[in-house]
Amino acid sequence: MRVWIAGAGYGTGRVVAAEEARISVFDHGITVGDGVFETVKAVGGRAFALTRHLRRLARSAEGLGLDAPDTGRIAEGVRLALEANPKADPARVRITVTAGPGPLGSDRSGVEATCIVAIADFPAPAPTVDVAVVPWTRNERGALTGLKTTSYAENVLALQYAGERGAGEAIFANTAGNLCEGTGSNIFVVVNGRLVTPPLSAGPLAGITRELVLEWSGGEEADLPMSALADASEAFLASTGRDVQSIRAIDGRALPAAPGPVTRKAAAVFAEHSAADIDP
Repeated sequence: MRVWIAGAGYGTGRVVAAEEARISVFDHGITVGDGVFETVKAVGGRAFALTRHLRRLARSAEGLGLDAPDTGRIAEGVRLALEANPKADPARVRITVTAGPGPLGSDRSGVEATCIVAIADFPAPAPTVDVAVVPWTRNERGALTGLKTTSYAENVLALQYAGERGAGEAIFANTAGNLCEGTGSNIFVVVNGRLVTPPLSAGPLAGITRELVLEWSGGEEADLPMSALADASEAFLASTGRDVQSIRAIDGRALPAAPGPVTRKAAAVFAEHSAADIDP
């Protein structure tokens, strides 16, 4: 694989072999997780919904107090990285922007940011997934709430917890005891015929797939107690890597329908619209 990298001694950006790419051991993305990222799916060498992803990258950077990334330059880096890895199709495009080299502490030095576009294969998701509710909560009032940052250790731990219980995704409540999100996905549930997802005020990330599902398939945003999972007739996850993925079971309890009619319709509509418009 080949990556595109800017900053870190690579100037405005160039493509290099992944094994040759180097960043400083003092890069704040490594030492304190001071960075933001996006994961984008590319099909046929073209990145899906890239404009929305770059817009969210800029929002995350602003929320973290980083200088605004040059999204035009990053978009060009995405194009170059995809051209350099034609065999990856569909491809996972990982865009990472860090504060760059800094002191061994939380203070920033204000030097040039590091930006990396890495490419990998993007395997098709399974049609259904089991999920597990984790014993930890999302803080819907935290400084990083709603930001897609590289501080991902909490998600790593939660996903490991789910995996140890035979599940493929972990689900968080927030501190109010309401449904929040997965480690890398948003959750939709069908309760009494209503398609509902937690509002952004509940603490979930403003997922791009979530956003498109709401635009294309409707549904509503509402706070849901965790008990709503037990009342759901069907549910699904939404994310870049999953698209619309039906939840088969929650904590070992099989849902009545997986996928149910609402999930099937949302998945079909998403597939149709995403195939028709690469950058909706």
